[in-house]
Amino acid sequence: MPTPPDFSALSRIGIDESGKGDYFGPLVIAAVFVTPMTQQDLLLLQVRDSKKISDGRIVEIAPDIRLVCPHSVVAIGPQRYNELYATIKNLNRLLAWGHARALENLLQQVDCDLAISDQFGDERLILNALQEKGKQIRLVQRTKAEADVAVAAASILARAEFLQRLQRLSLEMSMTLPKGASPAVELAGRMVIRKYGQDRLRAVAKLHFKTTKQILDKP
Repeated sequence: MPTPPDFSALSRIGIDESGKGDYFGPLVIAAVFVTPMTQQDLLLLQVRDSKKISDGRIVEIAPDIRLVCPHSVVAIGPQRYNELYATIKNLNRLLAWGHARALENLLQQVDCDLAISDQFGDERLILNALQEKGKQIRLVQRTKAEADVAVAAASILARAEFLQRLQRLSLEMSMTLPKGASPAVELAGRMVIRKYGQDRLRAVAKLHFKTTKQILDKP
């Protein structure tokens, strides 16, 4: 397997998302602009792939990343997510739309000609979703993109925003909405329906998950 290119000497934007595999809560996409100089700050902060850091540490480190680096965070709440999915009907296209929005917003703050994201589909899905300014950027998609500190920083900001919004939804519902998609998540979904009715589920959950059918099939 060829060694992936090293972009550490270049200024670049890292993009990553959180919440894609979580039934409850939003889908969050973050974009972070990193220069060779700010990269050193991120390394001192021990920034790495958010999947390798505890949720507590993610919430602690995210404000430092926001101070060090220009960034953009796009959060698509469950209600809006369900509306978009009903129109787009494809998760990769929905992800591309969110990546493009985050990238566009950041390009209004910084000048950059390189962006790196995880491989999740045809890169044209993102490029086609970009407006005029974004189309001028070079987009590199690759597996395990979080090995690049810019993408790792984006993964932390996305996860921190996801965790905070999931907690807020839990408080609004007066119950814990678990992460992921598990039997505990199914139980929480049934509890939402019992307490608030089936329609309320669309305000807290991503309805296209098979979890919805499993919840509705059980008494």
